[in-house]
Amino acid sequence: MTESAYIFTNTQFKSELSRLQVLEKVCDPASHRRILATGITSGWQCLEIGAGAGSMMRWMAETVGTTGKVTAVDLNTRFIKDNDLSNVEVIEADINQVTLPGVFDLIHMRHVLIHLKDQAILTKLLKLLKPQGWLVIEEPDFSATRFISGTPLQQQSVEKVHQAICQMFTNQGKDYALGIKLPSILQQLELQQIQVENDVSIAAGNSDIARLMKLSAQQLAEKYIATGKATLTDIQIYCQFAEDRTAWGIYLATVGVMGQKLVDLGINKATIHKLSKPHS
Repeated sequence: MTESAYIFTNTQFKSELSRLQVLEKVCDPASHRRILATGITSGWQCLEIGAGAGSMMRWMAETVGTTGKVTAVDLNTRFIKDNDLSNVEVIEADINQVTLPGVFDLIHMRHVLIHLKDQAILTKLLKLLKPQGWLVIEEPDFSATRFISGTPLQQQSVEKVHQAICQMFTNQGKDYALGIKLPSILQQLELQQIQVENDVSIAAGNSDIARLMKLSAQQLAEKYIATGKATLTDIQIYCQFAEDRTAWGIYLATVGVMGQKLVDLGINKATIHKLSKPHS
């Protein structure tokens, strides 16, 4: 993933840290459960791609202990570079370009693939995975977004902002509904023991997930407006909706998929590209 491809590249330090910390609060419990289901234990070698504010990196480091290791790769390591964990290596790099030594028992990424135009990076990751190793991927699906209750004005603006979010990804050649395609992608990669979970929260305003989407809207307002699908007023009303405890909606779904590599696999890049073609 090149730096220009990441929609949150130019965000301010404090606002982006706040957003990432809310994302961790929303997603970490499910991520912990999925990774624990792989059998992760002391001594494992783990790769965390897109480490963000570092909560998963720190949790995995504690889980694998001093005999294990976590390698964390991110385009911008501003939130994790000063950690003092002896079993963590932080690398600031584009995962598509960096050379990583060794192989891993577990590779985890969350809300990363949606920022890529295709999933060819999976070919590289599977080569880095040991036989019997696990790949755990969690990605959003914005096609699940739905207004449930609130004022007519809120409904109009929520639907327009949702259209802007989808259009923003589409304009960049990316798939706003990538999450729902993950099971098929991992199956075509011939991973085994595939397990799928679809987290779809019906959330009131001022919930963690509503706060997450409000922070995203505030940071990406210019990008939303540039799509022509929403105005600044729509974004302001959307943010009010996300604060309104009496307003309910589905802001997004997160699909979590895990699969095990049993043998060395020959991966067809054309197949991956076909499966990950952006949602129209």
